Amino acid sequence: MTFADLLARRATPLRRRIALPEASDPRVREAAGVLERRGIAEPVLDFASGPDGVAGDGSCHEEGGDGRLGAAMRMLAAGAVDGVVAGAACPTADVVRAALRHVGLRDGVRTLSSSFFLEVREFRGAGDEVLSFADPGVVLDPSAEQVAEIAAEAVDLRRRVVGDEPRVAFLSYSTAGSAAGPSAEKMREAARRFRKSRPDTPCEGEMQADVALVPAVARAKWPGSAVQGRANVLVFPSLDAANIGYKLTQRLAGAPAWGPILQGLAAPAADLSRGASAAEVVAVAAITALTGGD
Repeated sequence: MTFADLLARRATPLRRRIALPEASDPRVREAAGVLERRGIAEPVLDFASGPDGVAGDGSCHEEGGDGRLGAAMRMLAAGAVDGVVAGAACPTADVVRAALRHVGLRDGVRTLSSSFFLEVREFRGAGDEVLSFADPGVVLDPSAEQVAEIAAEAVDLRRRVVGDEPRVAFLSYSTAGSAAGPSAEKMREAARRFRKSRPDTPCEGEMQADVALVPAVARAKWPGSAVQGRANVLVFPSLDAANIGYKLTQRLAGAPAWGPILQGLAAPAADLSRGASAAEVVAVAAITALTGGD
């Protein structure tokens, strides 16, 4: 059973209402049919009138009118739906702006961020795995404090969606001080901040990707590493690095990718890649269903 199948199975009994504001896109319409037919979630496609009676005009943005995307986010804020999945046709910037304007951040969160989930084939003797990549979609050049918060949100999201124990690697071109530079120092500080706030979650940084992912390399380069080459939450120093990293993994390794799932909002929303297939829309809707409620 694939990770997408497991997501669908777990989301089905929740009966979440998921808004899909890009109903004119054929991939979204196909996904809505699958969601409804399989009972994974109840797709909401009609935004003729928002929760306050204001109709969405069908556009991504809100200049000169309240876009269909804005109407969906207002329904989410009002509790009329349990989640929003958009981005198949609308740019990430429009999805993020609408989410921040109408839904806002959860109490205690300072930075909106995102995670991708990638299902990779066995590469370290543990069978097929799901890895979290953060943040490939929102924060361009996060500070050490922001990186630590992004990691904490990714850990909480992973526990809810994947259900295993997160092991966090703060990635860099340097391992344990082997090289100097502002980015390496930032990731070292981010790891320190995260460790202080989440002492029960295994983490390490700064470290190179092979040290994070390959036990034999970890034993050679950092034998005392807390993650021991078995990291499953990969935290990158910038949006550039995270976005390039996940796309390389997706295309070169043939790894299915789902996201970006927005982190830190007061209610669940996800931003699709504009290259997303209908199957990816279904999987992201299931993830969004799993992130809502108690």
